[in-house]
Amino acid sequence: MRHVRSRTIVPSVAAASLVLAALTVAPAGAAPGGVRAAVDPPPLSDLVTGPAVMDRLEDLQAIADANGGTRALETPGYEASAAYVEQALTDAGYAPERQYFTFEEPVIDALSATAAGVEVTESIYPAAFAPDTPEGGVTGPLVQPSDDLVQGCTAETWDGVEATGGVALVSRGTCPFSDKVLFASQAGAVAVILYNNTDGALSPTLGADDDAWVPTVGITQADGQAILAALADGAAPEATVEVVTHVEEFETFNVIAQTPGGRDDNVVMVGAHLDGVEDGPGINDNGSGSMAILEVAVQLAEATDGGQDVENAVRFAWWGAEEVGLVGSTHYVDDLAANDPGALDDIATYLNFDMVGSPNYIIGVYDADESTYPAPVDVPAGSPETEEVFTDYFDGIDQPWVDTEFSGRSDYQAFIVNGIPASGLFTGADDVKTAEEVALFGGTEGITHDPNYHSPLDTIDNVDPAALDIMSRAIGHAVASLSEDTFAINGVGNPRVDGIEAQARCLDGTAYVAIRATNGEAAPADLRITARPAAQGATPYGDKKVSSLAPGKNVYQSFSTRASSVEAGIATVAAYQWRNGDSVYQQYTVPFDAISCT
Repeated sequence: MRHVRSRTIVPSVAAASLVLAALTVAPAGAAPGGVRAAVDPPPLSDLVTGPAVMDRLEDLQAIADANGGTRALETPGYEASAAYVEQALTDAGYAPERQYFTFEEPVIDALSATAAGVEVTESIYPAAFAPDTPEGGVTGPLVQPSDDLVQGCTAETWDGVEATGGVALVSRGTCPFSDKVLFASQAGAVAVILYNNTDGALSPTLGADDDAWVPTVGITQADGQAILAALADGAAPEATVEVVTHVEEFETFNVIAQTPGGRDDNVVMVGAHLDGVEDGPGINDNGSGSMAILEVAVQLAEATDGGQDVENAVRFAWWGAEEVGLVGSTHYVDDLAANDPGALDDIATYLNFDMVGSPNYIIGVYDADESTYPAPVDVPAGSPETEEVFTDYFDGIDQPWVDTEFSGRSDYQAFIVNGIPASGLFTGADDVKTAEEVALFGGTEGITHDPNYHSPLDTIDNVDPAALDIMSRAIGHAVASLSEDTFAINGVGNPRVDGIEAQARCLDGTAYVAIRATNGEAAPADLRITARPAAQGATPYGDKKVSSLAPGKNVYQSFSTRASSVEAGIATVAAYQWRNGDSVYQQYTVPFDAISCT
């Protein structure tokens, strides 16, 4: 992407003899001559709350209840969900637009599994991205991995198992469905039956197309236990799986809205998928993410004069057709790449929120810096810095958090494929909660983070209010922060000054204030330097303007107080630049200590 700088901007460490303080941005306000001043980000971590988002989820639940219990694509529930989002945005001053698209999707003609004489035709789901069987299905001996939990999460669990030509029976838990199917197919299985390890239906996804997959279905825990009981009673260990589909064309849409103000060449993009699965209201997956960003959008507009008073434009997206393969977000990015690549390049970073209220939650942050999980995808530059916006916030409020794999298995996939930095938050889906996670977040060890995932039980009653509050505030913080400054991510922001130092010194019995600063921008900047007593409105000791200071160059200025001592005071450095015909500036203040030269 353009704008990216290789240099990391970090305030320099002052010499031990200097008394320095953290840089603080000047209060909001316009600089002389109509120049736009840097402002503090709006306090969205205070304004965006879990209870407010929960109120919106109540509305979303009512929409699902009034429309057959679902908000899936091409249903009245999805249309009503979108209309709800659009009305809230319009009331807040946005001008939301729908982006329609068509796509092809398989429709089920035949779906069943029979194993050890147990026939399953109800509450059975084909795994997303798995291939079909021939008509009549595939038949083979029923085989299981050798681990105690029958979860098949490593290749070694199939060592010694004669799986060639067999139908693998594997329990949910511990690792992704894709790992279970991969290792079973590598062992020679021709189909996989995944059974739930908790109550309810199981609708698995393998994440993406892959030639390694074999036909795979998900069944309930009760049906899985019935098969195991039949095997224990001596039933013939044989199984047949049939998945036959045909392709139909569907049409649905994304909802897009952008702040009317802010730089449109440095857009912060925020997204969550609005659709749910057919078999439930989809309140955690993903009403939680989509309603959280809706509340952020509304509060951002309220705090910034209708979205006018932001440095960077913020673009919100509610994606359609995520549940059938990330279709809406992929269409959006592909359309930009083909028809307006400059607009794609102008996206500074993308923030994704897919499930932020799981009942057995973790506080998870996409592991863009790969500090815990090696990423199975290329991680664009700027993504680790995007992750730090969340982790620094959590660390600052003493909120425990854990990494979740930067896998691309949600709507950030298309962005990162095109080099856009990304990160996001996640409270967990079908991974099993560990003892370590219980110690950090509470909850129940040994069951999944969301036992209601992709099921009719994904309702308002099963959203955790604590998780929702923590994550909603964090989303608000990240959006507010990046709406004012993406410099750490892509080097774009208000003029940046590094290494500011201020110290009162003595020379021949007179007190002086010495100030040093460095132009941290990649282009020349004008700097204005002043020093004054701490009292509000006090007369400065001096004022110095430096024109066109080159990138990386230092400026040093010493102001005489014309006295033998000086009280503690404030040094100010303001940096000015012209960008695309607009003048912008950033102001920094650093305190200095009192000194007596007598």
